[in-house]
Amino acid sequence: MDPFEDTLRRLREAFNTGRTRPAAFRAAQLEGLGRFLQDNKQLLQDALAQDLHKSPFESDVSELITSQNEVDLALKNLQDWMKDDPASKSLLTRLDSAFVRKEPFGLVLIIAPWNYPVNLTLVPLVGALAAGNCVVLKPSEISKSTEKVLAEMLPQYLDQSCFAVVLGGPQETGRLLEHKFDYIFFTGSPRVGKIIMAAATKHLTPVTLELGGKNPCYVDDDCDPQTVANRVALFRYFNTGQTCVAPDYILCSPETQERLLPALQSTITRFYGDDPRSSPYLGRIINQKQFQRLQGLLGCGRVAIGGQSDESDLYIEPSPGPRFPAAQFQDADAPRRCGPELEEIFGPILPIVNVRSLDEAIDFIKRREKPLALYAFSNSSQVVNQMLDRTSSGSFVGNEGFIYLTLPSLPLGGVGNSGMGRYHGKFSFDTFSHHRACLLSYPGLEKLKEIRYPPFTYWKQQLISWALDSQSCTLL
Repeated sequence: MDPFEDTLRRLREAFNTGRTRPAAFRAAQLEGLGRFLQDNKQLLQDALAQDLHKSPFESDVSELITSQNEVDLALKNLQDWMKDDPASKSLLTRLDSAFVRKEPFGLVLIIAPWNYPVNLTLVPLVGALAAGNCVVLKPSEISKSTEKVLAEMLPQYLDQSCFAVVLGGPQETGRLLEHKFDYIFFTGSPRVGKIIMAAATKHLTPVTLELGGKNPCYVDDDCDPQTVANRVALFRYFNTGQTCVAPDYILCSPETQERLLPALQSTITRFYGDDPRSSPYLGRIINQKQFQRLQGLLGCGRVAIGGQSDESDLYIEPSPGPRFPAAQFQDADAPRRCGPELEEIFGPILPIVNVRSLDEAIDFIKRREKPLALYAFSNSSQVVNQMLDRTSSGSFVGNEGFIYLTLPSLPLGGVGNSGMGRYHGKFSFDTFSHHRACLLSYPGLEKLKEIRYPPFTYWKQQLISWALDSQSCTLL
C-alpha cells in the first residue's frame, strides 16, 4: 500500500479548488509560519542542541532569525510580488495588453538536509507558500530532534488541507519521488541531487537543486594573515564546518601558509579557548558515519594544527591542514586515495593546497567542477577582481565569509555540479512561481489587423516588418 497516495491526492484536490491562490490565504499561511517560529523557539533551540550541539546564539543567528526575516520580508512584499509585470510591445501589438503573471506551480515537494535543519527547511517553504502552492515537506531524518518538532508542531500552524510533513529515510523518499509533483526543491549533495533529477525527469518536473561544492578560498601573498585567519576561521568552523558554502580548502603559496598557520592557531584559541571541546560555541559532528568519514580525511595529509577527536562525543578539534601540494591534484583523471579533491569536507578540517601564483590558483579552480561559493582574500582589489572575472561559481566573496547569506537581496544557488536554480527573498517567490506570458487583445478593430492577413503585398511586408521592430513604438 502506498503511504503517500491519500495525502498527495488530498493536497492536489485542495490546490485545484483555487484555495491557495488569494493573497489573503497566502498571508495567513506565512503568519502561521511566523507564529510557529515564535511559539516554539525554545523547542527548536533544544532540538538543534541535541542534533548538532548548537549554542542558542548560533541557532538564533543561522536558523531562527534568518527564517523569521524571510517570513517578514514575504509578508511585507507579497502584494507587490504577486502583481503582473507589464511587458514591452511592438507597434503591431500596441493596442493589446501584454504582461507576465506569476502563478503557483501546484503541488511542490521540498526535501531538506540535516546541517541547518530549520533554515534550509523553512526558507524554501516561505517561497512556496508565498507563491500559493500546496506543499509536501520532507525534513531530514538525520537531524532527528528537529525533524520531530517540525513534524509534530508545524502542521498545527498551517492549513492541513494544503500542507503536509512526510517522514522517512532514503527508501521512503524514493517511493515519494515515484509520484508526480509540479516542482521539486532539493538541498543536499550532488550525488543525491542526480537521483532527484533522474526521478523528476520521468514526470518532466522542474527542479531546484541546491548542492554542495568544493569551495576554494584563495589567500594572496599581499594580505594581513591575522585578518584572513579571523574571517576564514569564523566561517569554516561555524556549525562545526557543516555548511555547504563554507570555505572548503585554502589555496596559497608556501610562504603565505607559514604566516597563516600561526594566525589560525591564535584565532582558534581566541574563539574557542585552550580546550575547544569545552567551548559552548563549537558544535559536534551530526553522527558516527560522518565522524568516521572525517577521521579518514584527517589521515590523508600532515595535520598542522589540532586533529584531536573523540568518537563517543562526536568531537573533532578545528584542524587547519592537512597540507597538500597542488601538483598532487593537477591531473584531473588520476585516481586519488583521499584529500580535498575527493569530496566536500563538511567538517572542521581546512586543507591547505600550495600554489605558486594567482594564475596557478585560477587554473586549479577552473580544472574542477564549478563550486557553490568562491572566496578570495587580498589587499589588492586587482587580485580579487581577477579571481572574480576569470572564474565561475554560485557566489563570489572578496575578503569576507558567507555573511552575504544574511542579505535576501542576493540569491543563493549553484552552477553546474553545485546546483541549479536560486532562492532567498523574492528569488524564492520567483522560483516557486510559474511566470506565465499573457497577451489580451480586443475582439474588434479587425480593420487594423487586416494587414497581417494574406495575400502579402510588398507594401504589407514592409509595413509589418516596420511594425514588428521594437524601436518603432518609441519613434511615434
